[in-house]
Amino acid sequence: MKKGVKKWGMLLTAGTMLLWLTSCGQKADIGINLVEDDDNNQREVNLFGPTEKANPEADNIARSAQELTVLMVEEQLGLRVNYRTYTAEDFQDKTYDEVIIDRVRSHMDDFYLLNPDAIQILGMEGELADLSDRACAANLREVVKTANTVNGKLVAIPQEVVAHGLFVNKDLFDKYELELPETPEDLLECCRVFKENGIETPIGANRWWLENFVLAQAYAELYNGGNTEAQIKALNDGETKLSDYMRPGFEYLKKMMDLGYIDAEAARTYEAIEGEGPDFLAQKTPIVMAYWSAANAETAYGNADFNMQVIGFPSELGQMPVVSMTGYGVGIQAEHLEDALDVLDVMLSDEALLLYAEHNQVISPSQNVEVECIDALKPLNDRINEGYYVLGSNANMKVEQWGNTCLIVRELLGGASVDECMAEFDRLQEEALKK
Repeated sequence: MKKGVKKWGMLLTAGTMLLWLTSCGQKADIGINLVEDDDNNQREVNLFGPTEKANPEADNIARSAQELTVLMVEEQLGLRVNYRTYTAEDFQDKTYDEVIIDRVRSHMDDFYLLNPDAIQILGMEGELADLSDRACAANLREVVKTANTVNGKLVAIPQEVVAHGLFVNKDLFDKYELELPETPEDLLECCRVFKENGIETPIGANRWWLENFVLAQAYAELYNGGNTEAQIKALNDGETKLSDYMRPGFEYLKKMMDLGYIDAEAARTYEAIEGEGPDFLAQKTPIVMAYWSAANAETAYGNADFNMQVIGFPSELGQMPVVSMTGYGVGIQAEHLEDALDVLDVMLSDEALLLYAEHNQVISPSQNVEVECIDALKPLNDRINEGYYVLGSNANMKVEQWGNTCLIVRELLGGASVDECMAEFDRLQEEALKK
């Protein structure tokens, strides 16, 4: 697997609005068509996805790029796409993932924009159609297929690939004569200096993305050491413990919390970007974490008035981007199954993916589509070009990684010990081995 992943390394540099909206937004079930409906008998399909919490009407390039591809679908196929959405009011409401899993199981819509954990859960349950032989799968990078294939079936395809990194205020690093961190120890030293110079919380965090610190440290060697397939097999067979991989990252997070470099109480309630974002943009917090497209979006960090750089998460192998796959999936019992599959063939064609990638300045899942990135993203892009990154989601692993790690990190934020968190990973692994 490593060989195939390495070949695609330079192209794994994209993000999407879904992962930062995984719990966000108003509770809404809105049907939106992008072209006039002059025929009451017009064919239609229903798409379920996220919308923004802060301002659903804001100019968001990720959403508008998606709409451009939907318009292409409607014009080419002569049908109507109804866009239904959900966003939680706050951290006490159901997450987007919880809602969408229920909707897929209940066959409420035709196709869906899915996070990695939902892809794996629903794929294992046989709730998603196999896209392996569809036209939209023909030009996919192998790593996309690897991440979204469950039991031999390709069950989801993204419009872009999500790469997470640390967003840093380079001006503040320069002010205190600090180099951008390469290793976990480097980051601790940077935080110490920031703290001693009056910056109360050096790292702005939310309840969704701290797992990237864990995943970068857990799997740096697994994905970059030349023995990926054997190590994943050992995990899937129970020969090695998942908790042994995860423990260093959790101990590291606990140390940063204890030292006050991360505000655990605030992170538990902050939604992605909305909690820590204002302080980062106001230059009160020098470090946050986000996805590739946040560097381009005006509604996120695309209009910072300082020198922003996006780098990988510190690991013993240096700065490590964390790559995770979202994707569009079609419900196996969708009311408009064939039309929904036809929609994906158009929406995820090279023509549509090029339109999407150029509009969003992201990297496409198609091997035929390439675009340039902005200067702020070049450090992250360069690292990936060198072949260094980890997969935050991989359907070849029996234990789903992205969602489970996120949830267990939240237990740590809430006061659980590292040992208690490791016991939960052991429990998950034991359950997976019984299936």
